[in-house]
Amino acid sequence: MLLVAFNFLQMKVADILDILLLGIIIFLAFRWLRGSSAMSIFVAIVSLYIIRVIVGAFDMRLMTAIMDMILDVGVLAIIVIFQPEIRKFLINLGNRYMNNAQSRAIIDRLLGRKKNNMSASEEVNNLTEACRRMSEDKTGALIVITHKNPLEEIISTGDRIDAGIHRRLIMNLFFKNSPLHDGALVISGDRIVAARCTLPITERTNIPASYGMRHKAAIGITEESDADAIVVSEETGRISFVKGGNVTVIQNINELKLLLNTAFGEE
Repeated sequence: MLLVAFNFLQMKVADILDILLLGIIIFLAFRWLRGSSAMSIFVAIVSLYIIRVIVGAFDMRLMTAIMDMILDVGVLAIIVIFQPEIRKFLINLGNRYMNNAQSRAIIDRLLGRKKNNMSASEEVNNLTEACRRMSEDKTGALIVITHKNPLEEIISTGDRIDAGIHRRLIMNLFFKNSPLHDGALVISGDRIVAARCTLPITERTNIPASYGMRHKAAIGITEESDADAIVVSEETGRISFVKGGNVTVIQNINELKLLLNTAFGEE
């Protein structure tokens, strides 16, 4: 009887699904924005919407009209404010399907691409050896390995190079007196395509304080694309491998070679 008395408790299956879907969307939004500067803005927008529902329920016409105007303008503000997060979500969504083996095989067949297996190649050995030598000398380095996303907008910020992956060349590019040592080196396939490139910096606030700008840039580019990155610390000589915004500190050079074999195998 009580359920019949209150219309808002007379729920259909569609209403339950509606509430569940809304809860899932809010949960995913919190998870995507957690640790970013946009989190507080998201909470404020949700609070405004809750206030709008409350004043509407009490038939407060003036406040309802004001809140409607704020929320109408807020739709455009959300697109502008959350542009980096929306872009990151769409890129990750696309990369999820592109990194699926079956999806990639179908796309490769449609585009006439040939599989390029570079596992345990000379390029991997040269890159691994260069990182080992730079680690011993404490030469700072930031190297980006592209996959399906060609990173043309990143390459355009630096100096284009068309060279093979050779140990001495990589070490000379990152030598502290080299004009190209500052910025990131970009590798595509079996070629070095650019040097001195500018990378986006992550907006995450929960990264260790010991991470410098190279680590933040490596995290940023791997969050916004499907690329992998290698960082050699100038202070400690420690080598880090970054994938999907997650940093793996390399304990021995064989571990780096294994990760690079996997990375080059994703081309």
